[in-house]
Formats: sequence, C-alpha cells, structure tokens
Amino acid sequence: MSLEQGDLPPLVTVPPPGPRSRALCTHLARVEAPGVNTLYRGHDQIVWAEALGSNVLDVDSNRYLDFTSGFGVAFVGHRHPAVVAAVADQAGRLVHGLGDVAAHPSRIALADRLCQLAPVDDPVVYFAISGSDAIEVALKTALLATGRSVLLAFEPAYHGLTLGALAAGSRREFQAPFEAHLHGHVRRLPFGASPSALRSALAPGDVAAVVVEPIVGREGVLLPPAGWLAELAALARSTETLVVADEIFTGFGKTGRRFVVEAEGIRPDLLVCGKALGGGLPIGAVVGTRVAMSAWASDGEARHTATFLAHPLACAAALATLDVIENEELVERARELGAHLAARTASWHQRFSRTIHGTRGRGLLQAVEFAELATASRFATRALDRGVILLAGGPEGRTVQLVPPAVISRERLDDALGRLESVLGEQEP
Repeated sequence: MSLEQGDLPPLVTVPPPGPRSRALCTHLARVEAPGVNTLYRGHDQIVWAEALGSNVLDVDSNRYLDFTSGFGVAFVGHRHPAVVAAVADQAGRLVHGLGDVAAHPSRIALADRLCQLAPVDDPVVYFAISGSDAIEVALKTALLATGRSVLLAFEPAYHGLTLGALAAGSRREFQAPFEAHLHGHVRRLPFGASPSALRSALAPGDVAAVVVEPIVGREGVLLPPAGWLAELAALARSTETLVVADEIFTGFGKTGRRFVVEAEGIRPDLLVCGKALGGGLPIGAVVGTRVAMSAWASDGEARHTATFLAHPLACAAALATLDVIENEELVERARELGAHLAARTASWHQRFSRTIHGTRGRGLLQAVEFAELATASRFATRALDRGVILLAGGPEGRTVQLVPPAVISRERLDDALGRLESVLGEQEP
C-alpha cells in the first residue's frame, strides 16, 4: 500500500503496532539511547513509513489519520507538493551554506517575509535551528538587552528542553535531573494569574522578560482569560520588561489567526516561531524589535549560532509553506474547520459526561480533558486501533490534543471524529 492522495480514510488491517513495527522497535532499542522514544504501549509503537496530507502509513501498511500534525508541524499537511518542490529546487542549487558567515537568497527572502508577517514593531529576525533554540535566543536577548537577571514564567508551560528553555518551563519531571544547572532566577505564577499577582512579581523592576505561551499547548491547551494577555503586556511595559510570546506551537494559523497575539491585541517584543514554519523541515526564528535585538551587535564572533543556522533547504521549505498558507487560505480554513471540531467535541461533554471533564481550544488546536487520571493515554491507544493518531498528556495525563492538518477534508474530519466517538462510547461506564 502507498499513499496516492493525502485524504484517505483509515484502514487498519493489522492490530497496531504490527509485527514489522515491533521488530523495528526492538532493533531501535539496541542502537538508540534509552528515553528518547516515548511510547504508548510498553516498549513498542508504530513505525511511520510514509505521510501525505492528513494520512500516515506505517511499516505494516496500516493507514491512519494524523490528529497530531506531527507535533503541530504539518499545518499545511505532510509532504505538501509545493514544499517538496521548493526543497528539491533548492537542493539542486545549494544544500548547505556557511551558517552565520555567508547568507543565501532564501535566507534573506525568509527574513524579509517574517518581518512583514509578524506583529512586532520595527522587526528584525534572528534565526534558530529549532523551537528550543529559538527560546534560548529570546531569553539571551532579554538578558542582554535589559541587563536584568530574572525571568517571569508561568505554570503550566512548556518551552522546550534545552537548559534555558527548561528553566522557563514547569514540568518537574523534566527539570529535576538538571535542577542544579538551571537558570536560578525564574519567578513563577499560575497561567492566568491575577493582576495584583502580576504587579507584585514585576514591581521589583528586576525582571528581564515575561515568557508566556499565549495559549498553553503541550501542557493541556489552556486558553488565557479574556483580556489577560493584554493586561500582562501593559504591566510588563510599565516596568520596561520585555514580552516574549512563545508561538512555536500556535503560530502560522492553526488557531484561526496567524498568531494568537493578534487575536489578543498585543505586540510582543520578541515573537518565537518554529514547528509549522518549516512545513516539515527543522527551523526556528525569533522576530524581535530592532531595539531589543541591537543587544546582539558585536565586532567579533556571533554569540549564539549553529552550523545549520538558516539552512537553505529549511528556508526554502518555510517560504513555500508561507505561500501555501496564504494561497490556500489555510488560516481561514482552520477557523472554519475548528468551529466544527469544537462543536463536535463540546457535544461529547454532554453525551459522555462521566468520562469527559471538559473540552477547549481554538481553531484546529483543541483538547479533550478526561475525568480520571491517566485516561488520555488509554484513549489514544484505542483511537490508534481505529486509525486515528493522537497525542496524550497534559496535567495528570488527562488530556488528548486534537490537532489535524488544515488540509484535511470535512469528510475525513467527521470520519475521524466518528471513530473517536465510538471509542468514547466503549469507555463510558
């Protein structure tokens, strides 16, 4: 079996993970360090062989609908033809350059494009090789630009697992092994904290930056209270504190707006991008004000860089991805499909009230929260049996994310939701 189009119904002929997937997982366990692969079922998981549009094919020839968008990366769908063509064209001319030393046309074009799109005043771009790397750039920028040492972060939050990003996050199981080595000046408040708590945290005047996910993603898809982000930004500005908006997961359209901060009426000092930007290739970026970014000026070596900075293939893919989002009106499509998705999941709360605690989200970033601990992973496992790939997590393992690509058809969306409803019917006491 192969994927001739990217919008086919699921077809599971071998209970996943099938024999080929299990054999490959066994081999992988011998050659890869432990702890890298996190699996639903003990030690085995499906092994992806091919992906196109909203479909994934595993090595046992089972076909699935991807309701993860590959960790939110495949907003334009897996292997979009325009992105593939752009990468192939770029590969025919320049596969790798010289990082920060010598630019290439796609890098310049992408920087220009991001400056046009980002809701940042007088913007310039600092490229990164991943979302976590971009968070490191943003945090370093804040420390350099302000001369202050404290960060204000929120719980729950996930910003990545490099040391600076890890310090700003909230998950104790990630932080504990490295606690002695983390940035020790992080002041924490609950996401959605009261104005008085925000004022108190900022009052000493020692906070370099407020680091916030406008919608908390991995840690449960939590929406900010109405007007909260705007008030947070205003309080930060009153103390000359930079606002860092982490839109790695939410950026470029999946919530029904290009960026969540646009819907919330704020213009951050530093906007952190990644995931969907590359259309499947790894790239990150920080779009920041020229004033803040001027702190990086140096007559010597670059003070934060990487061999694969602004990689030619990734830049070409990103430019094509931005074209696809615009030409296929995927932001508007995410808003329309997201309204349908939200209505369907809201009905689950009524129909399966003993199983589901609640639903929430914006656009094609939705979450279902279960009433019991650790229910989400069991639900995701049963969904996989029905041909729908989900990610489970959030606080206490109660939440599954529903994040389909924006190119999924209404028919396939309803097909997947029907399959998930049948799983819920089986779980309802």
